[in-house]
Amino acid sequence: MSLETLTYLVVGLTFAVYIGIAIWSKARSTGDFYVAGKGVPAIANGMATAADWMSAASFISMAGIIAFAGYDGSVYLMGWTGGYVLLALLLAPYLRKFGKFTVPDFIGERYASQGARVVAVFCLIAISFTYVAGQMRGVGIVFSRFLQVNIETGLLIGMGIVFFYAVLGGMKGITYTQVAQYCVLIFAYTVPAVFISFQVTGNPIPHFAFGSEVAGTGVNLLDRLDQVVTDLGFNAYTSGSKSTIDVFCITAALMLGTAGLPHVIVRFFTVPRVRDARKSAGWALLFIALLYTTAPAVGALSRLNLTNTIQTGAVGSPDGNLRYDDRPEWFRTWEQTGLLTFEDRNGDGRIQYYNDGNPDFAQRAEVLGWAGNELTVDRDIMVLANPEIAGLPNWVIALVAAGGIAAALSTAAGLLLVISAAISHDLLKSVFMPGISEGQELMAGRISAAFAVMVAGYLGYNPPGFVAQVVAFAFGLAAASLFPAIFLGIFVKRVNRQGAVAGMLVGLFFTYGYIEAYKKVFFPPLIENTAEHWFLGISPEGIGFVGMMLNFAVALTVSRLTPEPPVEVQRLVEEIRVPN
Repeated sequence: MSLETLTYLVVGLTFAVYIGIAIWSKARSTGDFYVAGKGVPAIANGMATAADWMSAASFISMAGIIAFAGYDGSVYLMGWTGGYVLLALLLAPYLRKFGKFTVPDFIGERYASQGARVVAVFCLIAISFTYVAGQMRGVGIVFSRFLQVNIETGLLIGMGIVFFYAVLGGMKGITYTQVAQYCVLIFAYTVPAVFISFQVTGNPIPHFAFGSEVAGTGVNLLDRLDQVVTDLGFNAYTSGSKSTIDVFCITAALMLGTAGLPHVIVRFFTVPRVRDARKSAGWALLFIALLYTTAPAVGALSRLNLTNTIQTGAVGSPDGNLRYDDRPEWFRTWEQTGLLTFEDRNGDGRIQYYNDGNPDFAQRAEVLGWAGNELTVDRDIMVLANPEIAGLPNWVIALVAAGGIAAALSTAAGLLLVISAAISHDLLKSVFMPGISEGQELMAGRISAAFAVMVAGYLGYNPPGFVAQVVAFAFGLAAASLFPAIFLGIFVKRVNRQGAVAGMLVGLFFTYGYIEAYKKVFFPPLIENTAEHWFLGISPEGIGFVGMMLNFAVALTVSRLTPEPPVEVQRLVEEIRVPN
């Protein structure tokens, strides 16, 4: 059976399962639509949380970053996993005890202010749309390659699927769909990792293969990678180029942003009791670890496979580079997507792949008659292309396609529902139209979700960066805006609505302004995005930590200069923290 037929079959079957679950679990009340009726078992919620958490950035892009950045990519592993521990210990149980539908619900009631609620909604929408842009780009990449359609068509197909089960099933449908999607994505990630680990090192366990010798060489995998990439002018795979302050800020922004992500926090509102929130957090951490501990090996193996394919002999030898006419089938198919490109700058018909930004190597390349690096590889394709590069069976490649789609769609659906709930429940029902019926609120939620799907599709077509980078921006915005308001709302009675509102606005606008200045989000960048132009050497991915510190400082200062919160609010804070 051909790869295309297998892909249509596997992906089609998974879509049928997702849609069937959505029909079976159709939301019939606002409680079902927003928090799945608060009746999801802890283990199922843990699995759904893991799928919600492990987005296209985790499945598609994170190993791609590790493949090209090597040691520098470790900030994503540390930040995203550490952040979940913070969320589970610091926030989840208290928010579940509070017992409302959404994060703006908590902020509005904790600070006794509709204005604070509206600002929280504004922050939530900014975070969620930034995050969902990365997911929809992931959907477009997967469809454009494996269903042989362009990215625009792929986005439209993905939007249609998400629209159906998010709008029809609400949180109840999404939760059980995400359980199925987790099973698909974890199977799709680990099966090819086992195949390729055994193929390259003879050890089928990716975690051990990462420290094993490359078969037939007697050289450790990481030592071999260091040798290969430095021969081509790149930094050693196991060495870092980021400054210490940037590593710290990116890791902290990702960790603290995790604890402020509304689509993850809302998952802890779906379980019956506070203790179930703690249990589901533990299950989710276990399910997340299965993928995150495999990612370093996947990244290293994919980089080695790619380089070995292009570099067929010694660097600088006449036949050291692959002839373009002899390029393998996987190269040709990825070329059709535009995510892998070759430009024959010196007309020799061979693919020169090296770091022409390295002045020492560029001088050497000039002596060899090379005119510059001729190969451009989008890092978001590495996980998807790796099974093809390694020559794995078609069914494995089709499975990876289904896993990539599951990862992107699971998170996109959770984000779109959060946006929908913010508009229909936190704005319409709670602020502007408190007299609407439950049925009208449910309809408003579905209309809001439909609108959010269309905006998400547009952002996926015009993203401000590669998948993991866009997601990192969303985490920075969450760390700088919602996390301090939630944390202070739980642990500091003295913080009032004036402080919370001022802190959220300062943190959000500072962080967004910094990102916009260096990256094309809605406008052309104003400043060159290089380390020497960054504030204190902090990249746009890490600036959320500075925004968070500004938020804390402004919130605490303004609260001290303005009246204390009402007595009933302070009593509410005490009740949230007291165990049942």
